[in-house]
Amino acid sequence: MKDICCIGHLTRDKIITPKDEFQMAGGTSFYFAWGISHLPKDVSFQLVTKVGKGSLPEIERMRNAGIDVRCFDSRHTVFFENKYGSNSNNRTQRVLAKADPFTIDEMKGLDAKVFHLGSLLADDFSPEVVRFLSTRGRISIDVQGYLREVRGEKVYAVDWRDKVDLLEFTDIVKLNEHEMEVITNSKNPRTVALKLAEHGVKEVVITLGSYGSLIYAEGKFYEIPAYKPKEVVDATGCGDTYSTGYLYMRQQGAGYEEAGKFAAALCTLKLEHSGPFDRSISDVLSIIK
Repeated sequence: MKDICCIGHLTRDKIITPKDEFQMAGGTSFYFAWGISHLPKDVSFQLVTKVGKGSLPEIERMRNAGIDVRCFDSRHTVFFENKYGSNSNNRTQRVLAKADPFTIDEMKGLDAKVFHLGSLLADDFSPEVVRFLSTRGRISIDVQGYLREVRGEKVYAVDWRDKVDLLEFTDIVKLNEHEMEVITNSKNPRTVALKLAEHGVKEVVITLGSYGSLIYAEGKFYEIPAYKPKEVVDATGCGDTYSTGYLYMRQQGAGYEEAGKFAAALCTLKLEHSGPFDRSISDVLSIIK
């Protein structure tokens, strides 16, 4: 049994910033898998993904780096275009291709203490798939994909369609300040956390960009600071990097505050360059100090 199994589509990402334009792989599963691969192997990990033929070299690259990857075939790989303005918290997205959703049959051989579902689009994981996985381990969900509906190539923010059904099976939820407003109509992270906890979520993790993050668990709030990066180069994958650090520490028995601070430090180092977290554990610890 793995400690953490991250399930999500690998993507092809076209990233446009005021300084630069380039293409690379991406998606929750990409940032999570590469990020955790740079941390000490105190937590066992498996990535489950689904890509088109063109992305198989990326899967091979991950396996060659020692990442345990289970990959299923899809007609296409998800293809995102992310365009950032001068404020890195704001981006516009287009979806140029979609991958096939995950199925219960694909989930049947999986065994993990926690499943982190990195949804990228609203139909990646049906309620049936989530329900099935919840019988095999704890469920951690990044809500971002559930709030993205594709019409044509454009991505529209929508409410989380199966929210009430899914939260019933969910132990950990991660969302940011924009997503919390979409699903609860509230701009107050504490109010949002309490609402989600009412649905049975045990750990609510809300990232607030440069203002830090807020964790609500066991009836208590934990305010986590944001550590200032040397420079902000690329925010793509920051939320996924936070989830990586948080779950990595929680699976080792760390408390909520300790896990949050570790996750925040991981994000700071990730912000300083394009691509996944690629530094050392000592770099992370020196930022927290």
